[in-house]
Amino acid sequence: MLDNTSDISQANTTVGMGGFLDPGKIVSEFGISEGASIADFGSGAGYFTILLGQNVGKDGKVYALDVQEPPLDSVRAKAKAAGLENIETIRANLEVLGGSRLPDNSQDIVLLANILFQSSKKTDVINEAARVLKPGGSMIIIDWKKGTGGFGPPDELRMENGEMRSLAPAGMFVFQKDINAGSFHYGMVFAKNN
Repeated sequence: MLDNTSDISQANTTVGMGGFLDPGKIVSEFGISEGASIADFGSGAGYFTILLGQNVGKDGKVYALDVQEPPLDSVRAKAKAAGLENIETIRANLEVLGGSRLPDNSQDIVLLANILFQSSKKTDVINEAARVLKPGGSMIIIDWKKGTGGFGPPDELRMENGEMRSLAPAGMFVFQKDINAGSFHYGMVFAKNN
């Protein structure tokens, strides 16, 4: 992990994430190993992607996946500015099995940060995450808490923590732990069953 993570985290929190999330603090709870392979589903402009790329080191790989090209352009520019050559962008429909175009059982971690509230096909997105995760790999969900006020998406698009947890099928995933994702978000880690 690079020493400037807290500086990057502060910049992302203040400028990029509107003060709602602290990606650096959250990523520190993922338990990332150097050389890991991570898929950032719905990467957006890459606030998590860049930190993930720094954490996996030069032997690791991070795939930034988004349905829109402009955010992927932003990820490519940020990766280049940070001198990271271990980030690959993929335009993908994550609501379709095989839509990520990543191989089966290929990822150590799949991150779903602020993506599920936007989807009417949450189970399909989770099934795609399960497909690409290695047995024992981690699926990490970060999403908006319900009832936290006027910031972010409308409450009807948000799910309670327990509802979100129930989307990860027990036969496919085992709940591992909660992550402190701040006042407006919850985070949870699941391990894929062998």
